[in-house]
Amino acid sequence: MANATTLDVLDATGQKTGSVDLPADLFDASTNVPLIHQVVVAQLAAARQGTHKTKGRGEVSGSGVKPFKQKGTGRARQGSVRMPQHRGGGIVHGPVPRDYAQRTPKKMIAAALLGALSDRVRAGRLHVVDSLVVGDAPSTKVVNELLLRIASSKNVLVVLERDDELSFKSVRNISTIHVLPADQLNAYDVLVSDDIIFTRAAFDSFVAAKATKQDDTAVASTPENTEEVTA
Repeated sequence: MANATTLDVLDATGQKTGSVDLPADLFDASTNVPLIHQVVVAQLAAARQGTHKTKGRGEVSGSGVKPFKQKGTGRARQGSVRMPQHRGGGIVHGPVPRDYAQRTPKKMIAAALLGALSDRVRAGRLHVVDSLVVGDAPSTKVVNELLLRIASSKNVLVVLERDDELSFKSVRNISTIHVLPADQLNAYDVLVSDDIIFTRAAFDSFVAAKATKQDDTAVASTPENTEEVTA
């Protein structure tokens, strides 16, 4: 890993209990705004259901006979009351079910996340806590008191381990908190949150996972693992 700075680790009462290293390649990455915009737009597009549907001329209910005779009325000829110009007729060029997903390379997604996290670090809005509660019982009150000390902003993202039921039960009823497991952290949720709070276990898990991916990428790109293709 590259050079790292440190960040204080707090307990459930907001007191310092230690520190963690912030690897520069993860938390001091450049913030590429156009890249982040592209990734976020793709993520929001993929979340669309795409189930919208209008009925065309052949799908609406109605008679198939001519509304009046072809000639002699002085009016424009009409073939059916289901035509688009009639009330209750079909819709022309209306939306149909479709998939809005965009292809986004994994490296772009990863770079957008690290750029967003680094921006929060530089603004002093990333926090690490040993635990969100004291003891073995969930407590929303303790979490609220902790938020008043370290992150009193309107929107807070809390990153937990998947099996941390105690912390999850403590924060699930707080409307200003959005909870994510460490392996689901993404650029969009980071950007819409004013402060980010990691538990120590979730932070270590996130850093370890990123380090593993970087090591795998480095191994895959070494010359001995690259086959020469000849025509």
